[in-house]
Amino acid sequence: MTGPAFPTVDYGALAPMLIILGAACVSVLLEALLPLRGRGRAQLTLTLVAIVAAFLAVVVRATSGAPAVTTLAGALAVDGPSLFLWGTLLALAVPSVLLLADRSIEPGGAFVADPVALAEAESRERVSAGTRGGGRVGGSGGSGGSGRAARGTDAVEGHTEIYPLVLFALGGMIVFCAADDLLTMFVALEVLSLPLYLLCGLARRRRLMSQESAVKYFLLGAFSSAFFLYGLALLYGYADSVKLSDISLAAAGSLRPDSLLFGGLALLVVGLLFKASVGPFHTWTPDVYQGAPTSVTAFMAACTKVAAFGAILRVFTVAFGSTVWEWRGVLWIVAIVSMVVGAVLGLTQTDVKRMIAYSSVAHAGFLLLGAMAVTPAGLSATLFYLLAYGFTTVALFGLVSLVRGPDGEATHLSAWAGLGRRSPVVAAAVTFLMLALAGIPLTSGFTAKFAVFSAALADGMTPLVIVALVVSAVAAFFYLRLIVLMYFSEPAADGPTVSVPGPFTTVAITLGVVVTLLLGVVPTAVLGWADGLSFLG
Repeated sequence: MTGPAFPTVDYGALAPMLIILGAACVSVLLEALLPLRGRGRAQLTLTLVAIVAAFLAVVVRATSGAPAVTTLAGALAVDGPSLFLWGTLLALAVPSVLLLADRSIEPGGAFVADPVALAEAESRERVSAGTRGGGRVGGSGGSGGSGRAARGTDAVEGHTEIYPLVLFALGGMIVFCAADDLLTMFVALEVLSLPLYLLCGLARRRRLMSQESAVKYFLLGAFSSAFFLYGLALLYGYADSVKLSDISLAAAGSLRPDSLLFGGLALLVVGLLFKASVGPFHTWTPDVYQGAPTSVTAFMAACTKVAAFGAILRVFTVAFGSTVWEWRGVLWIVAIVSMVVGAVLGLTQTDVKRMIAYSSVAHAGFLLLGAMAVTPAGLSATLFYLLAYGFTTVALFGLVSLVRGPDGEATHLSAWAGLGRRSPVVAAAVTFLMLALAGIPLTSGFTAKFAVFSAALADGMTPLVIVALVVSAVAAFFYLRLIVLMYFSEPAADGPTVSVPGPFTTVAITLGVVVTLLLGVVPTAVLGWADGLSFLG
């Protein structure tokens, strides 16, 4: 008698995922065993080392010439797009974690386990600063932004559990965009979502708004997961399998009625589009972006979009590539709605974070053009767009966290009036990143939009590209509105100040700005890597 056949595991191919999830488990143990003082430093070190090690594992795998493989009984596909998406996620995780770890802008950091103890420490520091005759740092130090205030509250530790939560979310994202069957994809969706729900509610300031955003995200996320799971069940009933390649074979040669196939696809896509903030499934986005801690918003806006569109690309190409003409028409409407809603409602916003949220909805519509193409050019353009948009967004939210008033971050547009005079460097960086989001030449945004629109044109989506160009012009207005406000409006006498960023925030912002510039001026290396990639199966 022969024993059961055990699934083979390619540990070399899975090394990035194993490193991140293994580090997440170790991080949980550190949280339980280490004393409170010094725990944050150990957790941060472990998180960054794990991310860098996983990134190096991706680079080694991508440059070794190893063939694409499916492993874990076909649950995960480690192919060219998977490695590109993994590298993008890990690269974006570095500045995101640095923003999460910074404690120089806000005393004690944005995540504090004991707000009462922090308030007492801040009060003592203000009294001490008043005795010394100073509490502000020239024209650029904000209330609560000085290094002295941060040192005065060193005894008040922040939420160090954010580090295992980030690692688990990142591990879920890595699995999500490489999953080769729908059941694995659903499990990964839950693994990446649950930590994000918790992170959104951990803000120290504006706690009610933060907790409200977490509850909204959780409830709407539960609905989207239910849609995904119901669609999975219908597709299993149609193809008798949850593997993407088996669904493709069934769709191409089955005589069964198509109601199960397209009903399952519709429900599945709803769950995926929710995660990607594609309109009209975007209703959680502005509230969560505004209410969550800004560093969490940066991580979520960049990395979650990469993971979601990675899964969308794989599902569209591998499972439903043979039926593209049946479902593309519906997604044309979805893409138009996403672009128009993001641009039009973005014009009405008076909060910077909500404005960026609606901008992300419009960009999701642009990304959908490349995903719908289901061609090598569409795949490479979408992958490049995700990388470019991610770094721009992380840097922009890092800059948003610097503009502060008495109650914390000053995100109302009126607070940004005259920022070009108060802090020329910050205003210049914000301007450059806003121009990148608008798609102005010599920025990564222009190159990314040009690549996606070219792929869509080549695949016969000319009307959709025309709509996208018009929407891009409309969306440029609210980017330029903020730029005009910063440079051509008088600053209020009692307006907010700009905090001096600590080394972590400085590195995160600088990295985002430099990558945005390089991908706009010399994008050849990244586009060359993305060209020619194809999904396994």
